[in-house]
Amino acid sequence: MSKAFVREDTESDDDGPEPKTASPAGVKNYITPEGLERLRGELRDLLKIERPKVVEVVSWAAGNGDRSENGDYIYGKKRLREIDHRIRFLTGRIEIAQAVDPARQKNRDRVFFGATVIYANSADEENTVTIVGIDETDLDKGRVSWLSPIARAMMKAEEGDRVELHSPGGTESLRIVAIRYPD
Repeated sequence: MSKAFVREDTESDDDGPEPKTASPAGVKNYITPEGLERLRGELRDLLKIERPKVVEVVSWAAGNGDRSENGDYIYGKKRLREIDHRIRFLTGRIEIAQAVDPARQKNRDRVFFGATVIYANSADEENTVTIVGIDETDLDKGRVSWLSPIARAMMKAEEGDRVELHSPGGTESLRIVAIRYPD
């Protein structure tokens, strides 16, 4: 076989397609000011701390000769691709973000973005969720996306209202116990 058709190295610098955003096309990327600052902080750390460290290791490893069996070089290049991918993703998310400060919500008797809602399920068990942006979702902390089924069911509800949560497991009736916003 001709050398023209044989790859000399097995490593590719192409890390695939650009990352997709986490929200459906045409949907706004609402985020709390705190969530936006966390994204900016992560981007800052990647650009100013982590990426320069990895570049330094890759440069050092590249100077050691044979790159095909150089673990530091191979892992470093892989890590650089991961970091660059995350940087592009964060940059895209920050560019389309629309910060919404829940503390400025004037209509505090209804559920809107940023509300912390205490609700009771059909077994009268109380749960608490805070409605946040897609990039801030953390189910372990009770932070649900404003696009999630539970948030959509609760939107514009008032204390005492019953809402229907439609999920793959069926429909459940929830009662809104309390609505809070940060001060």
